[in-house]
Amino acid sequence: MHKQGLKNFPYYVGINSLSEIATREDRVVVLNITGNESKTVTPVSHIYSGGNIVFGTSPGRSGQSLETKIGNIPVYNSILEGIKAGHKFNTAVIYLPPSGVKDGVAEAVRHNPDLKKIIILTEKISVNDARIIRAICQTNGIDVFGGNCLGVADAWNKVRIGGALGGNKPEESLVKGSVALFSNSGNFTTTIAVYLLTKGWGTTTSVSSGKDVYIHYAPKEFFHALDNDDRSKAAVIYTEPGGYYEHELNITKPTVACVVGRWKARLTKACGHAGSLAGSGDDAKAKEKWYMDYFGVDGIYTPQTPIFSKKGAVVTNIAYIPEALTKVMELNGIKPDFEPKGDLSLKCWFANNASLQLPKELDVPAVRAEAPYDEQIDHINKQVGAQYPRQTMKDASGASMMDPNTQVTKLYNMSILDASKRSLEENLVFSLLKGYPDDFGRSLANIAFNAYLNHHNNPSNIAADAAREAESSPNSVLSAAISILGKGKVKKAIGTSELILESFQSSGLTNPADKFDCSAVLAGLSDDAKKSLVACKDDKRSGLMLQSLAKLGKKSVFVEFVTEAAGGNPSSSAILAAIWMTLGWEPLFKRNISKVTITALPWYSRVFSSFVGCSVPAVKQTDDSFCGVKNEDLIGNWTFTDAAFLALIGRKPTEAERFEFSMLLGLIISNGPGTISAQGCKGGVSSDGPEDPHRVQINKAFIGFLTHTGFAHGGNGFEAIAFLIDRFKGKGLNNPADKKHGLNLKAIADEYAKSYAKYKADQKAFGNIEYMKIPCVNHPVFKGKEVNFDPRERFVSSLFEEKGIYNVFLEFYQNLVRSLYEAKVSSNVYCVNVDAVIAVILLKVVWEAFNTGKMSDKEVEAAAFTTFLFGRMIGCAAEIDDHINRGRNMDTRTAASKCSFVG
Repeated sequence: MHKQGLKNFPYYVGINSLSEIATREDRVVVLNITGNESKTVTPVSHIYSGGNIVFGTSPGRSGQSLETKIGNIPVYNSILEGIKAGHKFNTAVIYLPPSGVKDGVAEAVRHNPDLKKIIILTEKISVNDARIIRAICQTNGIDVFGGNCLGVADAWNKVRIGGALGGNKPEESLVKGSVALFSNSGNFTTTIAVYLLTKGWGTTTSVSSGKDVYIHYAPKEFFHALDNDDRSKAAVIYTEPGGYYEHELNITKPTVACVVGRWKARLTKACGHAGSLAGSGDDAKAKEKWYMDYFGVDGIYTPQTPIFSKKGAVVTNIAYIPEALTKVMELNGIKPDFEPKGDLSLKCWFANNASLQLPKELDVPAVRAEAPYDEQIDHINKQVGAQYPRQTMKDASGASMMDPNTQVTKLYNMSILDASKRSLEENLVFSLLKGYPDDFGRSLANIAFNAYLNHHNNPSNIAADAAREAESSPNSVLSAAISILGKGKVKKAIGTSELILESFQSSGLTNPADKFDCSAVLAGLSDDAKKSLVACKDDKRSGLMLQSLAKLGKKSVFVEFVTEAAGGNPSSSAILAAIWMTLGWEPLFKRNISKVTITALPWYSRVFSSFVGCSVPAVKQTDDSFCGVKNEDLIGNWTFTDAAFLALIGRKPTEAERFEFSMLLGLIISNGPGTISAQGCKGGVSSDGPEDPHRVQINKAFIGFLTHTGFAHGGNGFEAIAFLIDRFKGKGLNNPADKKHGLNLKAIADEYAKSYAKYKADQKAFGNIEYMKIPCVNHPVFKGKEVNFDPRERFVSSLFEEKGIYNVFLEFYQNLVRSLYEAKVSSNVYCVNVDAVIAVILLKVVWEAFNTGKMSDKEVEAAAFTTFLFGRMIGCAAEIDDHINRGRNMDTRTAASKCSFVG
């Protein structure tokens, strides 16, 4: 037999006023009280509500208790056991799994005739079970909240029943006021309460209705109880799509309705709450219209278009609720409950733009946190630099990755196609600092690199020359040179870096290019520290570096610091360290790089300089010049890109050549951590043991890269150059950059395609499957279409066209793939792959010298191989630094079980 409820409803509703939903008189039982969610939330509710939970159930745990600060809550196997122990309750909170909710409700109802309210937090209860639950509770005169809700709370009564409304400190967000809340979202119930505080509005009763398919305590019941609650002067209702619960409501008090989820109209499956999938006529737009009709408004409220009436307003963004409510209440002559508390502006305790240059409106500054978090954050901020969890880095990288579909590699999320638009010096800085330098930073880097280019009478170049005389390959030559550049050669620079870091890390300096008073730091330096910065008598380089720095127009705090500390005579090592600390300071404090990285930057810098400097024989380097360019001019006026071109070709590049050369180096940067060269440098780090990063020999890691290049990996670019030389030798080509070259490229391509077709047929007839392949055409990924393209080659070709740059060798390759198809060598038009781009750019650069006999075949081959090494050292520097910071000792080993013996 049905119990009699309120007369206003055709079904049972027992709650007449919102003030009855959560009271101090309510006594609560919690089913599954020791579950993961309940054991965290229930003690907070119990304390906030003055101890309203009489017991909980958890099968098999009778005799246990849930501890709280105001006393333990006893646990029983069942409700019946708790009742027999003398406990009385009128409210049940259910945390059971979905399949157990129906039986839990039945148990509570069967054993307790005094039960008045059930609050179900469980989500995704089956529709069939929800129907049975409703039938049981309707028959026995019980109000049900949920499922999938976060319970109910009352700020006047200081009671919270079920769930986590108000979080761990409900007293901070559930502040006594005059606004009632009803929300389909549990978390947003609390959020809205907090937002209302910013306009001076507190709350009365907060109801988290849940958004399963069945909402047992729905808006109609809520608004009826609102009418009978003298405390509540207004309401806020948060509504999601799905269901007709909001249709034909009788709203008599000022209300702001927030309707969300327009995007869900396109969905065919529930996303988020199970009941939020709209059917026919119950999507977000339909519900907006229902509320607009209730309030007599013709649009949505926004700060830009504040549409509202005395009855209410409709918003679609919860951030607009406080303002909209205030406007509506003003029309009703009702003032806020108290002075506003806080505001909704973004207050970041931490801020990091990840080296992006953001517009002012998006560049949000950090503010000081509230106590006690402010002191904790101060402590964290003193721990400068990035810190990475150590892990096995075999075949893994935090620096590079290749997209298997496009074959385009990214270095620190920067595509090598985009990196190829940058200069060599910019990409070298990027490889270590994970961001490109500004104009001042680029000038600093050029001075640092070029200051150490000249290796006259330097042991590194003496070793390189000895390797050259022994007819070693370019990678072996540079290995000999780099092996000399051990930690002892850069000890003073690293020591200066560590001194600057120790002296300035707590000084408040954020940008070393800004003015800063170093007097306090200088006063704290010991005499020994100052002496370590002074140049020796034969340090000719330091004066040239200071002279070049003085011409930049901007100053570095750290250069001025080492200069003053050294009595105006800093060593070149101290200046080198000061330059790199200037470049790395912001990335360090933004936690883009680690302390290990920033103090090692001078070592990397010296290695980069030696790569280029030692590629030039000693005979071309004198005490005061490099390849005929005076040291003073080189350090003060040249870019490192131009210096690298000078080392290879013997002259300064034209503007077009500089662009092409930079692009060439950029395209070579990396093919991901799986390439042989990357494996070599990573193995060099792994074998030293990066878990003690100061033991890692950075120069040895570069040697690992160099020894893992060779005539098949790095030197193979010459195959394409030799192929092109054979096609164009004796053809009268003078300038590969001139479109009016006078050659019939199609005829040259057709002639070769026909001869290759015959050669291929002959070789197959002989049963030779290892016949000569044409270099740089076709690709294992970019194939199978009628006409195939390598997107990397297309990118370069379109960029050249945009810049007005012409390359006869590239046009020949594009003709060749057509001719091969026409000669039936291929069943479709092959792509011209990116290796061809590398070959044609380099051959174009050296063609005049080669064609006039100034460069031999062997010298062209060496230039091609060395160019590869210049580009690849960028990517390998990033891999080395990444592995030092992330890797584990000997992590590049292959387990014995993965190895096989071949007899």
